[in-house]
Amino acid sequence: MANFIQPILLNGHWTSSIGTSVFHAVNPITEEQLPGNFPVSPWEEIETAINAAAKVSRQMRGWPGSRFADFLECYAKEIEARAELLIEAAHAETGLPVSPRLKDGELPRTTNQLRQAAKAARADTWRAPVIDPIAGIRAMLGPIGPVVVFGPNNFPFAFNGISGGDFAAAIAAGNPVIAKGHPCHPETTRIFGDAALTAIRETGMPEALVQLIYRTSHADGAKLVSDHRIGASGYTGARHTGLKLKAAADAAGKPMYLELSSINPVFIMSGALNERAAGLADEFTGSCLMGTGQFCTNPGLVVVPSGEAGTAFVTAVGERFAKAPVGTMLAEGVRTSFSAGIQTLIDAGATLVTGGLPGGGKGISFQNTLLTVHGRQFLVNPQVFQTEAFGNGSLFVLADSVAQMAEIAESLEGNLTGAIYSSTTGSDDADYATIEKPLRTKVGRLLNDKMPTGVAVSAAMNHGGPFPATGHPGFTAVGIPAAISRFGMLQSYDAVRPQRLPPVLQDKNPGGVWRRIDGEWTLKDL
Repeated sequence: MANFIQPILLNGHWTSSIGTSVFHAVNPITEEQLPGNFPVSPWEEIETAINAAAKVSRQMRGWPGSRFADFLECYAKEIEARAELLIEAAHAETGLPVSPRLKDGELPRTTNQLRQAAKAARADTWRAPVIDPIAGIRAMLGPIGPVVVFGPNNFPFAFNGISGGDFAAAIAAGNPVIAKGHPCHPETTRIFGDAALTAIRETGMPEALVQLIYRTSHADGAKLVSDHRIGASGYTGARHTGLKLKAAADAAGKPMYLELSSINPVFIMSGALNERAAGLADEFTGSCLMGTGQFCTNPGLVVVPSGEAGTAFVTAVGERFAKAPVGTMLAEGVRTSFSAGIQTLIDAGATLVTGGLPGGGKGISFQNTLLTVHGRQFLVNPQVFQTEAFGNGSLFVLADSVAQMAEIAESLEGNLTGAIYSSTTGSDDADYATIEKPLRTKVGRLLNDKMPTGVAVSAAMNHGGPFPATGHPGFTAVGIPAAISRFGMLQSYDAVRPQRLPPVLQDKNPGGVWRRIDGEWTLKDL
C-alpha cells in the first residue's frame, strides 16, 4: 500500500499511470512528507488525454449551453458534498488555515464561481451575439476546442486547474478541459477529480469532458500547450515557467492566457498620511501579511512621501511587522524564491528595516520583511526594484515630490492592481490626478483608499493587466461572463439561411440588432 501510485483521470476512468517517476506532497507546517505517491505523466498518456478531449470536442459541437450549465451546477453540489475531505486535504498540503480561509472563504467562492459560469452558459450571455440585418452578417463567440488549465500553488480551490475560474470559464464556453494539477496539493486535486467524474455521470456528459494529470516534464508541458488539437490554455503561476509555456504556444499559434507576476503598487499621498497614518499602517500590515503574503494581489511596493511623515510611517509599519505572527509558507520553493527576491532588492541598494531571515514561524517560514529605498535610487534602476518577492514582505519607496511619484508610476511594469490613498477632504485631488494618469495605464484594476488583496467574483472585475501581470492586457481571469470569452472563438455567419443559424443568432424581431444594455444583450431596433 505504501508504494501505491494514485491513478490519473483519463477518458472517464481512474487509470494507472504508465509513468515511472512519482512525487509527494509535503505538509509545510510539519515539513513532513504526506502519504500518497502521485505520478509524473509521460507523453504517451498525455497524448491519450488530448485525443480523448479532441474527440469529445467534436461530439459537443452545437450543444446548448444548458448542458454545460447542468454539469457545472451538479459539480458545485458534489464539491460541497466533499467539503470536509477537501478542507482537510488542502490544510495538510498547503498549511492554509481551515477557518476562515478554506472553509469560509475559498470553498464557497469556488462553488459560487462555478454557479455563475453555469448561469452564463445557460443564458448564452458570454457569446456576445451581434446581428447586422442590413449586411446580412451575424456573429457570436463559440467554443475554441480542448483547453488545458494549469493551477497555481496558492489557491488550492478557487484557482485549481480542475475547479477554479479558468476551469469554470472553459467548461461554460463548451470546451473539454485537461487539468494539470499543482504538485503542492495533489490529494486536494484528486478529490476534485472524483467530484467532477461523479457530476459527469450524473448529468450524462461525455466522460472525457474533464481529465486530470498531476505533473509533466517541462518539455511535455510545452508540447501539450502547443499541440495542434488544443484550442487554448490557461496558466496561473511563476513568470519563468509561464513564459516558457507561452513561447511554445505562441510558436504554434495557440492562445495562452497567463497570470504571472505583480507587485501591486500602492501610492499614499501626504494628505492621507497626515489624516490617518496609524490606521493606514494597520490596514497595510493586515493586507501585506494576510496569507503570509502569498496572494497575486499582495501590495509589494508602496510609494510614500519622504520627510518626517513618510519616515514615521515606515517606522510604524516596521514595528507592526516585527510584532506580527509569522505565517507558514506554501512550500520550500516559495521560501527559496522569496529569499532570493529579498536578496536581489538588498543587493540593488534597498535598506532592510525588519526581517530578512528564514524562520520565525511554524514550519516553512520567513520573517516578515520590510525594506526601503529612496525614489532617486528606484528611478536609476526601476526594473530590479520591481523584482517580485512573493511572500510576507514589501518595499517602501520614499519619494521627494508628487512629480517623482508620477515618474515612479510611469516607470512601472504592468500590474494586476494599483492603489492610491488620498485625503478625504479633497486636499490631494490635484496630486491624485497627476499620479492616476500614468498609473491607470499600468494596472488592470485601479483602487482608491483600499488595499488590493481580495478579488471579488463580479462581472465588473478585471483580474488582469499589462505584461508581466498577464500575457494579454485585454482579458480577465476573474469575472463572468468576460473570463469565458478567453476560451471562445469569434464565429461570423454571412448570408447563412435563417434555419441554419445557431439559436442565439436567429431572428426574434425582424430588422433588429443585439445591443448590450445593463449587462444584458437586448434586441433593439436599428
